[in-house]
Amino acid sequence: MAERDRDHDTRDGGQRVPTVIADELHIVYRVNGAKTGRGSATAALGRILRRGSDDAARGVRKVHAVKGVSFTAYRGEAIGLIGSNGSGKSTLLRAIAGLLPAEKGRVYTDGQPSLLGVNAALMNDLTGERNVILGGLAMGMSREEVRSRYQEIVDFSGINEKGDFITLPMRTYSSGMAARLRFSIAAAKDHDVLLIDEALATGDRKFQMRSEARIRELREEAGTVFLVSHNNKSIRDTCDRVLWLERGELRMDGPTGEVLKEYEKFTGK
Repeated sequence: MAERDRDHDTRDGGQRVPTVIADELHIVYRVNGAKTGRGSATAALGRILRRGSDDAARGVRKVHAVKGVSFTAYRGEAIGLIGSNGSGKSTLLRAIAGLLPAEKGRVYTDGQPSLLGVNAALMNDLTGERNVILGGLAMGMSREEVRSRYQEIVDFSGINEKGDFITLPMRTYSSGMAARLRFSIAAAKDHDVLLIDEALATGDRKFQMRSEARIRELREEAGTVFLVSHNNKSIRDTCDRVLWLERGELRMDGPTGEVLKEYEKFTGK
């Protein structure tokens, strides 16, 4: 598989085509440490008046979520992101999608990154049918494209296998049904860079196999896929390369088998 992917990456003038470059990327969250409750308004006013002072004086705690991460992703790659809870995986995806500013360093992208669950946002008070239409439009599909792919999206999600759920409001769906529909909407479109956070952890094995097959198709269509998952089997079946993050730092970057072997030693699983 790796050899085939390298061949696929060199279609443009014999050169691999980069789609995402992270250059010494640092992401820092600032969390207000002030307590809520009685007197909090007075405390807030004091903080506003002291805006010129440093973060510590204003009771703001810094969380350094991503620390100097550098890598280059290429067209046609499927890249898994693994690591312990709180290691910075989802934060890194949001930074690639342009939703979080860099404290230091830069992220460069070729094309428009699509973060699953953001571009295909779902509204609880609307039916699944309406959400398919609005989600497709939000991703940049035309109305004609949405109409032509509508039934394919519904069938792919499998949410109608036990009833006509697509005509019911989203608030009646289980979290798994909603996640499957989100993935199905996002997967209906070809993406320059598709960022998936735990979508394949939902649903039965049949849905997971459909999802993994669709990811391989997206790669063949010259896209780049990033997948965050705690399921090593999904990573192994889907990705040819893995980035391993721990405590915000890039611990290892390499072929899936090699990185998972070291990660499983580290976790004891």
